[in-house]
Formats: sequence, structure tokens, C-alpha cells
Amino acid sequence: MNRMKERYQEQVVPALTKRFGYKNPMQVPRLRKIVVNMGVGEAVAEPKAMDGAVSDLTAITGQKPLVTRATKSIAVYKLRAGMQVGAKVTLRGERMYSFFDKLVNIVLPRIRDFRGTSRSSLDGRGNYALGLKEQLVFPEINYDKVDRVRGMDIVIVTSARTDEEALAFLAEMGMPLRKEGAAA
Repeated sequence: MNRMKERYQEQVVPALTKRFGYKNPMQVPRLRKIVVNMGVGEAVAEPKAMDGAVSDLTAITGQKPLVTRATKSIAVYKLRAGMQVGAKVTLRGERMYSFFDKLVNIVLPRIRDFRGTSRSSLDGRGNYALGLKEQLVFPEINYDKVDRVRGMDIVIVTSARTDEEALAFLAEMGMPLRKEGAAA
């Protein structure tokens, strides 16, 4: 069993049950899925750029990404409907827990001048969105083989009903959240 899943069952469930007064263990918030998205705008002019993004996402997540395509044509950006514009991976189950473990314990501390993640990145339904400026913070990425530095969005989808429950859940799971009132 993954150590994050073990931590959830042994520490997080009892702590959140006590704090929020849940009557059933199924009411306790849990991870549903993690979506990692990488926009590749330069793929419009240079189609080979998509290969680098796909290989980076595959190395980072351990799962082959889905290549996303444009739905509309936008003449200003020389974009036609159906062109490749990004890649995304949806993680569930064991891979989701291992990715969350790696994100919290290895990747986020490697970010330069990192003081914690924002508490305001919740969407009102208990889902947390996080943006990274470069893929180089992941240990799987070899700096010499990177063709271009790309950012990515990571959305952590939880079963929490409110932002307060989601923040408490993420804090118990080990997410390094910034203190209240701390500057960005």
C-alpha cells in the first residue's frame, strides 16, 4: 500500500472525523483524481514541440498523456480547429497517491523561494488548483534532454464539500500551505 494512502487511513480520517464531527467514515474528504495539464502553444508553429511535452508528462506521471486539440479556429493565433495544443493526464488510484506523495514531499520543496502553496487556490467545491512554472523540479526530468521549459497545471480533485474541509484535508495529508496573511 502507498504510504499516502496509509497515512490517510491511519491519521487523516480520525483527525478530520474528530474536527468536523462526521458520523460515517465515508463522509471524510478523500482524493478522487489528480489532473496534470500542460499547454503547448508553440505546437501550432512547431508540431515537434508536442513530442517533448508528451515525453515529459509520461516521465512525470508514469502514464501516457492524452493530446488535446483545439475546438475552434482562431485566425489571430494561426490556430485551426483540430490542431494539437496541449496534453493532459488524469491520475486515479495508486498512481494518484504516489504522484501526490512525490508532489508534496519532493517537488514542492525543490521550487526556488518556496514558502508554501496558496490557500486561495480552491474553487468553492473543494478542488485545489496549482500551477508550476517549469517541469524541471520533477526528479524524473533530465535537464540536458529538455528541449524547452514548460509550465503545467495540477488540479487535485477531492470529495470535500467546502473549501474549509478541503484545506483541512490537504493540510492533514501534508500539503505545505502558506500561513494566513503571509505574502505571496
